[in-house]
Amino acid sequence: MPRYIHSALAALVVAAQLSVPVAQASASDYILVLVQTTYAFGDDAVLEVRLIDTRTNAPVEGAVIFATRLDMAPDGMETMTSPVLALPGEEPGLYRFSADLTMDGNWRFSVAAKVRGEMQTVQAQIVIEVQP
Repeated sequence: MPRYIHSALAALVVAAQLSVPVAQASASDYILVLVQTTYAFGDDAVLEVRLIDTRTNAPVEGAVIFATRLDMAPDGMETMTSPVLALPGEEPGLYRFSADLTMDGNWRFSVAAKVRGEMQTVQAQIVIEVQP
């Protein structure tokens, strides 16, 4: 075959590969779930969050948790906050945090994560009930 035909065929193959849509994951393909939503009033509560790929139901390791906030917004006291400190994980896809739950009532735990290879941020706001 003449050389120009080989070049044309190669160009067609490349063009066809580029036009095939590639499935991309998005933030909606992941979920952050608090393992426990009821806690006792007091210091050093351990909040455990699972990051799950909803397409496979598999835990997601290696995410970067870059934003956490714990406040009492559900009870109308958004300015009532408690510091959140990251703790070492104990298993794949489990992210742990320490916080002082200084008042009984409903607290909002806001968390944001970047999953390796994904453009969008995975976010959740989870209500925690703190009992006396």
